[in-house]
Amino acid sequence: MNQVLQKLKAAALLVVVCLFCISCSEVPSVSNNPWKVLTLPTEAIFADVAFTDEGNHGWLVGTKETIFETNDDGDTWSEKKIDLGDELIAFTGVSFSGQEGWIVGKPSIMLHTDDGGENWSRIPLSAKLPGSPDGIIALGADTAEMVTDLGAIYKTTDGGKNWKALVEGAVGVARNITRSPDGSYVAVSNKGNFYSTWRPGDTEWTPHNRNSSRRLQNMGFGQDGQLWLLARGGVVQFSDTGEEGEWTEAIYPEFSTSWGLLDIGYRTPEEVWIAGGSGNLLYSPDGGETWQKDREVEEVPSNLYKVVFNSPDKGFVLGERGYLLKYEPSDSNAA
Repeated sequence: MNQVLQKLKAAALLVVVCLFCISCSEVPSVSNNPWKVLTLPTEAIFADVAFTDEGNHGWLVGTKETIFETNDDGDTWSEKKIDLGDELIAFTGVSFSGQEGWIVGKPSIMLHTDDGGENWSRIPLSAKLPGSPDGIIALGADTAEMVTDLGAIYKTTDGGKNWKALVEGAVGVARNITRSPDGSYVAVSNKGNFYSTWRPGDTEWTPHNRNSSRRLQNMGFGQDGQLWLLARGGVVQFSDTGEEGEWTEAIYPEFSTSWGLLDIGYRTPEEVWIAGGSGNLLYSPDGGETWQKDREVEEVPSNLYKVVFNSPDKGFVLGERGYLLKYEPSDSNAA
């Protein structure tokens, strides 16, 4: 009997400890919610957003051949239809430099405009292209850089007529690939087992082992070039080099969470936003040292897949089924 009582006491103590730990892991709420929830008439998952040099004129793309246009800085959006035949297209990237813009997607498709999107033309892509276009960055007049979902990187300087390969070997099927402003790339393998990096001038991708048993979810770059990673179980880490042994200790912004962390966006070099499943949004004002949670958007019935800041005062969180968050800070949190 004594042994039974001891076991019951131990079990009760364990429950109390677990509840105490969960309450201790409660993340404080942001004092002011800077995000306005928009709902657009689509079932698509949004993939990317970009603006022309007019500032308030932008384009939003996603799955299901989805293209939306705004002329009021993202307050309202109108859907645009481009005749693509019977193909089932998932647009993956959009980028503008001035009035010249590019949209890419899967299966292999590329659209180009030189008049802010009033007219779009389709750029033919080789059947031998390794993979499908995953992302594109407009670099200037007639100049753009494209990466495929296999890690093939190409550059054009004549409006898409010709493309030069920048890397000799592909990286393999990637879960996600991200480009830094200086032209470096990081790619997470499809199963999250490892990641690879590429810098301008390299002939091949450099593979790296992940630094824990947790599979990688996503990786990218901060505004200062610092690498970040998200791993299963709500893990965040940072590194200046990305090399083995150079990563910070694992950070758990919300230790008791069961939902996944999906993307990080930097509004400034220090201000970080993390988007996740089930409408979860976390915020750090100090580069990841401390964290707060935006509970006012927690009821949004959508996974939040991507955080994009086109400038410090223009940002969006991209969701699914038409849900889009627009950054609209008050004076107190717009510093």
